[in-house]
Amino acid sequence: MHLKKLVVLTGAGISAESGLKTFRDSDGLWEGYDVTEVASPEGWKRNPALVLDFYNMRRKDVARAHPNAAHLGLAALEEDFDVSVITQNIDDLHERAGSTKVLHLHGEIFKMRSERSFKPSFEVRGDIYMGDSAPDGGQLRPDIVWFGEAVPMIEPAARLAAQADIFVVVGTSMLVYPAAGLIEYVADTVPKYIIDKSIPQLRRMANLVAIEKPATEGVQELRGLLRRL
Repeated sequence: MHLKKLVVLTGAGISAESGLKTFRDSDGLWEGYDVTEVASPEGWKRNPALVLDFYNMRRKDVARAHPNAAHLGLAALEEDFDVSVITQNIDDLHERAGSTKVLHLHGEIFKMRSERSFKPSFEVRGDIYMGDSAPDGGQLRPDIVWFGEAVPMIEPAARLAAQADIFVVVGTSMLVYPAAGLIEYVADTVPKYIIDKSIPQLRRMANLVAIEKPATEGVQELRGLLRRL
């Protein structure tokens, strides 16, 4: 049986309900840190030890967190659809909830790489310290896309969006590019759903349903709507 291709773009709002803080909640601060100090190439050059400490703490936070009803609800859609998740989040909550096709736009907290090159990346579950070197001799850093860096996965994500029979956005403001531009690749005829507790004024778009609720409630409502398609 041919399953419809359902492509989901998720952002910080879905993980916030699992207790993971987001920088957009507090004027550019993330857990009390200025994001330019801990999530930019300039911050890394200024104080790499601070950046490593910050992400070591984030790694522990993610390890303690659990998938919530929104993550689990999206994973359950694989029973009826060919689901691909494109996430802006660096956590692994989609995978732990059971989603089998997850593309991470902004990298993964449990991966690290040399500061000298994008590839290869290596799994990391513990802390990264100053002096920890990759095989090429470069200092190891989180395999995270920082502000001002290229987003290597945006092209495969755009290809996925263009293939969608149904497109869903969960827990993202649709204001941060290039991720926000992915909806532009979706055909006008394709049903689109946006779930967020605070949906900005979006330009008029064909076949768009806005569900202004937290991710856990919105995904439950979405599943009911999809049953009627």
